[in-house]
Amino acid sequence: MREEFEKLVAAGKISRQHLEPLLQLAKGGYCTHRSWGFGKITTVDTVFCRFSIDFQGKAGHSMDLSFAAESLKPIPTDHILVRKAADLASLRQMAALHHLDLIKLVIQSYGGKATLDQIQQVLVPDVITEDWKKWWEVAKRELKKDGHFQVPLKKTEPLIYHAKEVSLQSRLLEEFRAAKGLKAKIQVATELLKSLVDLTDAKAAAAEVVTALNADIASHQRTLSALALEAVFLRDELRAAAGLPAQEGELTDKDIWSQASKAGQILEALPAAKHKRALQSFREMYPDRWVEYLLGALNSVSAKLCSECANLLVHESKLDLLKEQLARLVSQHQASSELLFWLGKERSDAFADILGPEVFRAMLTAMERDQFNEKKSNRLRDLILDDQELIVELIGSADLEVIKDLTRALQLSPCFDDMDKRSLLARIVKSHPAVQSLITGEHTKQDTSFFVSWASLERRKSEYNELVQKRIPANSKEIAIARSYGDLRENHEYKAAKEMHRILMRRKSELETQLVRARGMDFLNPKTDVVGLGTQVKVTELDSGHEESLSILGAWDGDPDKNVISYLTPLGQALLNHKVGEEVEFEMDGSRKRYRIDAIETWKASEPVPVAVEQPA
Repeated sequence: MREEFEKLVAAGKISRQHLEPLLQLAKGGYCTHRSWGFGKITTVDTVFCRFSIDFQGKAGHSMDLSFAAESLKPIPTDHILVRKAADLASLRQMAALHHLDLIKLVIQSYGGKATLDQIQQVLVPDVITEDWKKWWEVAKRELKKDGHFQVPLKKTEPLIYHAKEVSLQSRLLEEFRAAKGLKAKIQVATELLKSLVDLTDAKAAAAEVVTALNADIASHQRTLSALALEAVFLRDELRAAAGLPAQEGELTDKDIWSQASKAGQILEALPAAKHKRALQSFREMYPDRWVEYLLGALNSVSAKLCSECANLLVHESKLDLLKEQLARLVSQHQASSELLFWLGKERSDAFADILGPEVFRAMLTAMERDQFNEKKSNRLRDLILDDQELIVELIGSADLEVIKDLTRALQLSPCFDDMDKRSLLARIVKSHPAVQSLITGEHTKQDTSFFVSWASLERRKSEYNELVQKRIPANSKEIAIARSYGDLRENHEYKAAKEMHRILMRRKSELETQLVRARGMDFLNPKTDVVGLGTQVKVTELDSGHEESLSILGAWDGDPDKNVISYLTPLGQALLNHKVGEEVEFEMDGSRKRYRIDAIETWKASEPVPVAVEQPA
């Protein structure tokens, strides 16, 4: 091929500088292009001075030799991309049986080092067709034990292959000695702790690291207390795992706490994974004050730390004190957005008697306060928008007037744009249709109100008040108690309490819809020229000749045993507005009925209105 290319150079068809690149391309047969990616050279045409190349998604592409020499990069036959194109089956077998050989091939293909993203991109899904995460976890354990691979602590840094084998212990200790600053040392020491069982001399390695950490803990205890405390926890774990005794004069976690002026700042500065351990340490340091401190800190720490504080308080039987503090912060609208974010996201049944409409009101206040203070976090707002059930659950136990008040507050809130407000308001209307007119600003065109006696209206109001004020709160406590019994899958008390909760909430919604439509009246002094509410009507059923006297009363006042019917029943609707002597016809139970009105009188109100029998409104 060199001879043919030399002729093209002599003829002036290609430049001398293109000769060697073209020879490499023609010899290897594979290349990469910055835009089209991997390609296979299928034809070298020296007559028309062109390559024919199969790129992915661009087969049979023709390219001028001079342009090819400048824009294509030749790749060797042992490159991972070539192996994928030529023998994919053997690579898949290698992936199943020899993880390190495959990773070595990828790393060498990229010049001796490759990031995790590069490795995953080139292997998935062609070579590794199964679960990549599972495959990588197995391979990573093998990499750490092998002395040829340098596995970085950060995912963004490359894996490196060394021809000369270096033991895991030597490599980790070298990284630890080279680490700049205590934070970097903690990262390496954490990796050493995980790999302790694979080290050749674990005690010696742990002893060196413990000694170095002790020196840094002493120098950081005042200036970077959180970092020093994290180092103390790691040092103690490492020493215990290696079976080493404590070194003379080393500082403990109690020494760090005793020097700290603001323990909350230390807790916040620690990684989230260390919060639980730090809280236990703080509790041991201050056995008489830790409860008071944690309750006071709830409103000034992150949601994650709120969760850990709450878990510790609950575990130590301080749930009542925790709920008392939460209820106070919520009722006074002092709760922070982070605290409310945790409470809304958690929504544990242990706090069922707190999670009510006031929590949503407190959320609006907290978000407005954050806007005023120019805080950038939108986590609470996003939770309210993303969690479809949050608002519905929070306002579910509220009475209608409270829900209307919350609806107005939401409409006026500056924390949501118009589109988001409409979405949230739609959720409220779906669960509480009675607020529809408040949102739209107008009543429905068709009047859907109905009439009832004052007595039956008061009975429904009493039922609603008892439901909201007694039965629903009592049920919430039952749920919380049943929740504490453990495994919810086999917790029959919990399931029964939750089912009762659904029944109570459904009845509450029904009553709200009815009460907002109901109009009370006393049925006194009705007109008797036609049948109306408060009249007593004598009728004859024409098909049987049967005579009876019927009292026409409100929607909730029907009592068939006393010949009292609701004006909304089929018979009541048929009789309304008809005069004496007129005949009416209606359908009941699938058959046609015909009645004649014989007399219309005023209903005798000497007896109390009958106890309401449930009628569809």
